[in-house]
Amino acid sequence: MFALGMSYKDISQEIEDLYAFSVSRATISAVTDKVIPELKQWQQRPLEAVYPFVWLDAIHYKIREDGRYQSKALYTVLALNMEGKKEVLGLYLSENEGANFWLSVVTDLQNRGLNDILIACVDGLTGFPEAINSIYPDTEVQLCVIHQIRNSIKYIASKHHKAFMADLKPVYRAVSKEAAETALDVLEVKWSQQYPVVIPSWRRKWEDLSHYFRYPATIRKVIYTTNAIESVHRQFRKLTKNKGAFPNENSLLKLLYLGLMNAQKKWTMPIQSWNLTLSQLAIYFEGRLDKVMTL
Repeated sequence: MFALGMSYKDISQEIEDLYAFSVSRATISAVTDKVIPELKQWQQRPLEAVYPFVWLDAIHYKIREDGRYQSKALYTVLALNMEGKKEVLGLYLSENEGANFWLSVVTDLQNRGLNDILIACVDGLTGFPEAINSIYPDTEVQLCVIHQIRNSIKYIASKHHKAFMADLKPVYRAVSKEAAETALDVLEVKWSQQYPVVIPSWRRKWEDLSHYFRYPATIRKVIYTTNAIESVHRQFRKLTKNKGAFPNENSLLKLLYLGLMNAQKKWTMPIQSWNLTLSQLAIYFEGRLDKVMTL
């Protein structure tokens, strides 16, 4: 019941209705705390040597600390393993979302045995690509195009949203990087005078935004957005929607861990066309998958 997101109060009431005896919230908390050693072991477990794709993102929660509730960032690291199946590599809590803490997260992944990431997909946080490449210098960092679009539309007047999005579509849906750059030039000519902040943002981040153009559709679909990890966060929100805040970090982590274990039961199949994708990756990243694929 706890793993499905039920509150201690509701669990207590359910047990009383079913079995005609009462269980205090303290008892339920003590019972669910039994999962914490398993959680710690999971957080420290060895990882595979290579993950072709890794997504990194954060979600925020209110947690009680020193007598008051503070907003903390929960960092999630989601990967596709060599079998093409989703796997959450870790959950990490920090005061806020920042490149410095991401560096410690990536360092932890390396310390647990992760030697190589082919492509890392992240949002547009400043310093994020640098934090990843400081540990994994050969990793290609793809910024989430959807995040960039959302950030851009914030600066566009609502009456222009539809027209701007129609002009932006040829940029991120282009058949090639060259075609995308041509469309970006057209976009700049039409909109830069009205909205001078938007296009320079695309220009500054273009190198990391445009990596996906070099790949076929099967790989593009996987890496151009962080939707894969956002779907995990949506599941987290379902679990926590009835909880305004958490009394401590462990109360949040044990709930998300149990919910994640339930979700992973459905992650039994590789993504669509995985064998084709893997063979393409072996060509694009020559030599980096040889040893693992041989094994």
